[in-house]
Amino acid sequence: MSAVSGELAHYWSHPGLPDVGLLRARFVTHRFGRHAHEGYTVGLIESGVEEFHREGTLMRAGPGAVVIVNPETVHTGHAGVPEGWAYRAAYPPVAVLTEIAAEFGARPGTPYFRDAVIDDPQSARLLRAAYRAAQHGDALAAASRLRSALAGLLHRHGGVSPERRRDRCAPTAVRAARDILHERLVDPPSLEELAREVGARPFTLLKAFRAATGLPPHAYLNHLRVRRARHLLDEGLRAAEVAARTGFADQAHLTRHFKRTFGVPPGAYQLGRTRVSAPSPEPWTSTPEEPGKPVKLGKPGDPAITFKTGPGPLP
Repeated sequence: MSAVSGELAHYWSHPGLPDVGLLRARFVTHRFGRHAHEGYTVGLIESGVEEFHREGTLMRAGPGAVVIVNPETVHTGHAGVPEGWAYRAAYPPVAVLTEIAAEFGARPGTPYFRDAVIDDPQSARLLRAAYRAAQHGDALAAASRLRSALAGLLHRHGGVSPERRRDRCAPTAVRAARDILHERLVDPPSLEELAREVGARPFTLLKAFRAATGLPPHAYLNHLRVRRARHLLDEGLRAAEVAARTGFADQAHLTRHFKRTFGVPPGAYQLGRTRVSAPSPEPWTSTPEEPGKPVKLGKPGDPAITFKTGPGPLP
């Protein structure tokens, strides 16, 4: 568990699907940096409002909204109201969604969700039930309900991924620069050295790299370091050793970047990976909203998806 200034976050492993991570959190001042996950993020907003940038667009999600981020999609996350937001999230790997899609005869390919903020009460109810079953360590119910919820979302809102268009269209210099950063996590080159190694001008490389990956080279490097750190933590290495192996200055440096990606510090993440139920069945109460106050979802200015908030979490 992580708790700072009234903010709480619990991370643990799904009791029936060990490769699926689970998070329940309430954040007020915490901000997720620009990052991407290897798998999917499937969240359910319980109270408050979350705002996040995805592919250059600012999105808003309020109570009852399902939030989905596709793999390798750069996004952020922060409170959209002063009271913050509370939510539950699952992080299923690509293999889980691909298997579910194949079971009901979807087209071959990596599943892809067109919309990041979805108004689907049926899926929201199933997700809520799945998260609560997982919170209590009920492996059978949690896995059955999560699979049902994901199948419904795929059927009604899913498609097939455009297969990493950025990878295919990235200039040769960007692909070469990316390979160099992958190889040199601990001893990376400067921008000038990187540009020289790939035969480009520094500013030209900087612009092309950001356009191709969604991140500038230095942020991409930290993204790689955090991802590698997560895998090392999964192997049981101590956070201090992980920091040294991934190029962070020290454990505090690792912690700062890790929390901006996963919402919890490395130690809490590593401890959570050994749990198959949340530490407490009800670790907090959701932030009450002003009764009847409308919260618009989706892109600001888009009136298509609107919820009215109530005095507490949805039943």
